Amino acid sequence: MEIHLFDKDQNPEVFAAGALVFNEGDAGTEMFAVLEGAVDLTIRGRRVEVVTKGGVFGEMALVDNNPRAATATVTADARLVRIDRRRFQFLVQQNPFFALQLMTVMAERLRRAAQPA
Repeated sequence: MEIHLFDKDQNPEVFAAGALVFNEGDAGTEMFAVLEGAVDLTIRGRRVEVVTKGGVFGEMALVDNNPRAATATVTADARLVRIDRRRFQFLVQQNPFFALQLMTVMAERLRRAAQPA
């Protein structure tokens, strides 16, 4: 599912393929939106998802204030928008559609995680 609230005017950061965005277990103070490129999400070394253009990742740490559940590694040169806790809370409060899209993304990930490997 793509979330379309982020654009090039929000100071995207450029990450080269192979760059580590965050590690499983790190403190989570922000989430990311992918404008271009691809990011692998891995848990204990097992790839659980590839996030591409329009996707988001890292949101769980902003919702539940727990450490990162996965490691995020750029696999194709990427432009990412960093969304800190304050901006995240503003988006959730001011844009119910954003909140609904985010809940849908989280539900899809939970369903996939519950499926047998």
